[in-house]
Amino acid sequence: MIIGVPREIKTAEHRVAITPIGVRELTERGHEVLIEKGAGEGSSILDQEYVEQGATIVPTPEEVFGAADMILKVKEPQASEVAMLREGQILFTYLHLAAYPEMAEGLLKRGVTAIAYETVMTGDRQLPLLAPMSEIAGRMAAQAGSHYLERAQGGRGILLGGVPGVKPAKVVILGGGNAGMNAAKIAVGMGAETVVLDTDINKLRAIEAMFHGRIFTLHSNRLNIEDQVIAADLVIGTVLVPGASAPKLVTEDMVRAMKQGAVLVDVAIDQGGCFETSRETTHTNPTYSLHEVIHYAVGNIPGAVPHTSTYALTNATMRYAVTLADKGVKGAIEALPGLAHGVSVVGAAVCRRGVAESLGRPCGRPLEALAWA
Repeated sequence: MIIGVPREIKTAEHRVAITPIGVRELTERGHEVLIEKGAGEGSSILDQEYVEQGATIVPTPEEVFGAADMILKVKEPQASEVAMLREGQILFTYLHLAAYPEMAEGLLKRGVTAIAYETVMTGDRQLPLLAPMSEIAGRMAAQAGSHYLERAQGGRGILLGGVPGVKPAKVVILGGGNAGMNAAKIAVGMGAETVVLDTDINKLRAIEAMFHGRIFTLHSNRLNIEDQVIAADLVIGTVLVPGASAPKLVTEDMVRAMKQGAVLVDVAIDQGGCFETSRETTHTNPTYSLHEVIHYAVGNIPGAVPHTSTYALTNATMRYAVTLADKGVKGAIEALPGLAHGVSVVGAAVCRRGVAESLGRPCGRPLEALAWA
């Protein structure tokens, strides 16, 4: 199989979908790897490092998309990239199609088989390809929130951990999953008063046990969310419904009632966001103020630390990418059944319920759609 890796073109996205180690894994199995010139530079990986492991460097994205049987990416394809895809091609990347309906419609028109990293599951219903980026995004959310609480950034002028004799900041985290847990680690480590809300009591028990009472846990319901958000200096939203749009847990009325200079960090923005007042921002223009509350809603938070993120991501994705290259989509699903959960689009068929609902289309079954492809 010919595997193509284009340079990412989303604003301020410096990750790349493969490392030299991944190139070696594929080329030793007889596959050809085409990488767009400079694709790895943002992650401190030089073209020569890829060449030394058997990759071919090509100068343009058109050559990558035109020759490849499978496209490996990090972020959802931009409009110019969707236009280069062709019928029968495999696209393996983060997609978040429920949040980007226009892109979803574009993929359906191109007739590709699109597999989303974020919904691939293991037998115990974990999300192995989302997990490493959730870890990074959660940790960075606390860092970013701390930074934007500084007065020079428009925040309340509060040091997250306070000092002796002065109260620390209050950090409220919505969602006790992977991203929420990692946000809590950093917030607690910096000395903040930290509260985590979730509907899953078992997650709250796990957090309580891990942090030995240094974190307050609350059941996530409308009243508790409202009380905690209004009292918070920093709110981090990490809620996730795999393959579907995030629920809007924080209303505009709640935001309006928050403290002047408080900060909202919406980690769920690539799923549509979990605050009513969220709109996607970029690393080049990461914040905006609404109702005197700072909003940070960057759609690719881990892209700020691309070297760490690239290696963490490809450690997780390469097993699946190699299996897809070796066996094709149907054979890979037989070998790794959880990959079927990632199949979002096959030709003109939508195969994820949340995506189908957001598009107003029927939802097909991956293997049935593949049988017709």
